[in-house]
Amino acid sequence: MTAFITHCLKNARLDLLGLLACCCLWGGWSGAARADPPVTEISKLRFERQADAVLLSASATFELPDAVEDALQKGVALIFVAEADVFRERWYWTNKRVAHAERHMRLAFQPLTRRWRLNAASGHINPNGMGVALNQNFETLAEALAVVQRLSRWKIADMTELEAGQNHFVEFRFRLDVSQLPRPLQIGTLGQSDWTIEGFVSQPLVFEGAK
Repeated sequence: MTAFITHCLKNARLDLLGLLACCCLWGGWSGAARADPPVTEISKLRFERQADAVLLSASATFELPDAVEDALQKGVALIFVAEADVFRERWYWTNKRVAHAERHMRLAFQPLTRRWRLNAASGHINPNGMGVALNQNFETLAEALAVVQRLSRWKIADMTELEAGQNHFVEFRFRLDVSQLPRPLQIGTLGQSDWTIEGFVSQPLVFEGAK
């Protein structure tokens, strides 16, 4: 009888250890999955010349994490920022930045009208709306995001800022600016990969249609 009881206890301990090991592995895999930030893909980046302006077009493809979409649905305004830096290549020194452009896009849900409002400006958008260059309303979040994710013929520099006969390239970034969230949310997003929406690409400045 004693031997039988001892055998059962050993099996129980082994089963418990196996269960704990499975739990640890599952927790590790779940943690790894949560640690992966959402993927933001920058594509269709191209440049055009119109009169004396350098125009940029691009697409930023991403899926809204649940936490971000939930905040939007609850009326929290989100600011997406597109930035473009134009550099002249210099073999003898660091590359020289010759132009910089920004576009801030404020997306918010309007509970009274049940519609989505998008404001765009070349800098920080003030609460009073000063400096806003574009106001649009949408019936659905998907429609609003489609506009946020697509930049079409955006002026990023003047041709006079480019140096003739020199090679230039553009660094383009697209991100969710958590620094413009309400203060409590800023604290809550620290270290949370779910709130990381950011893409980057660097490409030579070659105008579409140029040979």
